[in-house]
Amino acid sequence: MMRYSFSTGSKQTRAAIALAIAFAAALLCFMTISSSAAVAQPAARIQSGANALISPDEWQQYRSRFITSGRVVDDANGNISHSESQGYGMLLAVLANDPATFDALWSFVRTDLLIRDDGLVAWRWDPKSQPHVTDVNNASDGDILIAYALLLGADKWGRPELAASARKIISALAQHSVSQIGGQPMLMPGVEGFGPGTRNDAPVVNPSYWIFEALPLFSKVDNGKDVWNQLTKSGLDLIDESRFGPAGIPPEWVSLRDPARPMLADGFPEEYGYNALRIPLYLLRAGIDDRKRLERFRAMWTRNGRPAAGIIDVATGRSTHMLKDPGYEIIAAALSCALDGTPIPDNLKQFSPTLYYPSTLHLLGLSLVRERYPQCL
Repeated sequence: MMRYSFSTGSKQTRAAIALAIAFAAALLCFMTISSSAAVAQPAARIQSGANALISPDEWQQYRSRFITSGRVVDDANGNISHSESQGYGMLLAVLANDPATFDALWSFVRTDLLIRDDGLVAWRWDPKSQPHVTDVNNASDGDILIAYALLLGADKWGRPELAASARKIISALAQHSVSQIGGQPMLMPGVEGFGPGTRNDAPVVNPSYWIFEALPLFSKVDNGKDVWNQLTKSGLDLIDESRFGPAGIPPEWVSLRDPARPMLADGFPEEYGYNALRIPLYLLRAGIDDRKRLERFRAMWTRNGRPAAGIIDVATGRSTHMLKDPGYEIIAAALSCALDGTPIPDNLKQFSPTLYYPSTLHLLGLSLVRERYPQCL
């Protein structure tokens, strides 16, 4: 705030200056009130800055479409909210430099989802049910996203209390959601239902739950535990060794009953599906851009020599459903950008919300390219 000094000059001069300042302040107040009456106000002002990787316009569109009463709404799934959507929303709020919305999302997590005894987050909240939490099991990727966003927010806005909350979730994850399988730690998708002894083909894991960009930060803040660096290695090994069908692709759900021979898990679609779409995105966002590892993702997502996103059938290696939403297409485009410097198509540079999940991936993809591959824009 600008400060004025009245220590010099005549009494009359000082009085005149004071009167002028008071008049100007009153005029400014009137103009502000008049303006706010004419213009619709967002729920909270976005404090965008030079470091924001998501523009105020993009974030306002996303926020208006998917965020209400502190929760991110999955509009393709009965308008439920879940730990994943809250974690994604908190991460995007950091990337957009919007602490007010971040706080609202984190408040919803603390109040409505942090209800388990082990410090992890219940994964499913349904507005049509009473009680609203319809599945108290956790989803490890949602826990990771929330803790990661808390660490980023703590650093960006100088708020150590957020880091303290993150450390509690990270510690709970290490204690309850990580199992030693075949001599290395593996991330269980949830505390209940996937670990050893829970099903005939257990343990069962999901390669898309490894959010690689978060794990190095977890290692730094979790009392120096090396389990998070070990998880980076085990996740990469899982992706590299999970080669099924003629395309040699990783399915969404993998049985590690024999850790030396990953198998297709029982009872799940045998496909590279909507969850698995995130694997190359997570690799690129973490700076893991090894060409050999990424080439097979690009190969299965190329049609007529151009990037093309799709759901891939494991048995045939062929696409069963092409995905035309920009939020999916940008992942294929980012792969070509990272590997060959191919420019991002113009239609993918513009964000317009569609459904919650692809819109979230679109903003994560755009922020990735802006930060790591600006030459492709």
